[in-house]
Amino acid sequence: MEVDSGVSTYLQTQQRQAPAELAHYFSEFEDLYERKIWHQLTQQVEKFINLPEAASYRVGLYTEFVREWQKHMNPVKLVLFALAAARQFDSIPEAAEFMEKIAGEVDTPASQEAFALASLESAHFRLLLNDLDATRDALEKSQQLVESFSTVDPVIYASFYRVCADYYKAKAAFGQYYKNALLLLACIDIQELSAEDRVQRAYDLAIAALLSDTIYNFGDLLSHPIIESLKGTEHEWMVTLLLAFNSGDIGKFESLQGSLQAQPLLAQQQAFLQQKIRLMALIESMFRRQGTGARTIPFSMVSGETKLPVGEIEHLVMKALSLGLIRGGIDQVDQQITVQWVQPRYLGKDQIQNLVDRLAQWEARVQDTAQQMGQTAPELFA
Repeated sequence: MEVDSGVSTYLQTQQRQAPAELAHYFSEFEDLYERKIWHQLTQQVEKFINLPEAASYRVGLYTEFVREWQKHMNPVKLVLFALAAARQFDSIPEAAEFMEKIAGEVDTPASQEAFALASLESAHFRLLLNDLDATRDALEKSQQLVESFSTVDPVIYASFYRVCADYYKAKAAFGQYYKNALLLLACIDIQELSAEDRVQRAYDLAIAALLSDTIYNFGDLLSHPIIESLKGTEHEWMVTLLLAFNSGDIGKFESLQGSLQAQPLLAQQQAFLQQKIRLMALIESMFRRQGTGARTIPFSMVSGETKLPVGEIEHLVMKALSLGLIRGGIDQVDQQITVQWVQPRYLGKDQIQNLVDRLAQWEARVQDTAQQMGQTAPELFA
């Protein structure tokens, strides 16, 4: 096959002008294109555009080369190549329009996955322009489309959850951001993210966990490798803060007030955080008592553990009950609470040790009971 003169001129020019570590790719492109080995050519192009040092070549490679044989490749790959080029544009509106054009090109019955992906990425550029309405509309349409597929390429799920997460971040909808950002991380290899992106995502997740009024269990985040990204950075204190909340450690929370006040979002929500840490302290207190037989606890004891006046304990417990963090009841006359169930917890090392101690105590009580029964009713053990 004769190589198209325009393609040939472009590839040979790049071979001469590109640095040695990139020049050989253009030679391989020309060889594979000439021999019509489309799958291998697609793989080589994908490998090339993912190289950081190839960033400045992405637009030209797409417009001068990829467009010439796009009908021979997987449409999803085509959209990904177009997206790599769009991210190099200086103008965000231009990038949004470019991806909208690509979406139109792949809007065929046979390439609806590619259409969904292009629509989502176009919406993401619209989000960068703060066009929240257009982003919301695109997300709703894309969700309906994705849900209609029998199978979905993980890259499309990743795109959907990423755009959803960033949309909810812009809306300061912390619970929704937290949910979608964690779903995004389940769709990707976090090592493929840059170190800066990993730190930012972990930081945003930590903020969302702390400020959401629906999240009182940080297990999904604390057990995820992404949280390790904060260690050794200026945000490492956030890990300590998350652990303090997770264990209801009010003293540790108060010791971090200096760092907390330096973060505007957290500083603005000080009253909410004060209530949340006390709810977490209440949950932790109830959790520690599970299995000990101490299901009825006086207000005075809860007051000491949550560092609240006795007069505010009833309101705190009612809040915990309404959020479904505990199940039980309040005895206003005797000023005590009865707890029947506590929300499952993510356990740190200290909490695991506490659980081990409780199991040991439970084992000892069972042995004592068995021994007493053996002495009083030996016929039961015959």
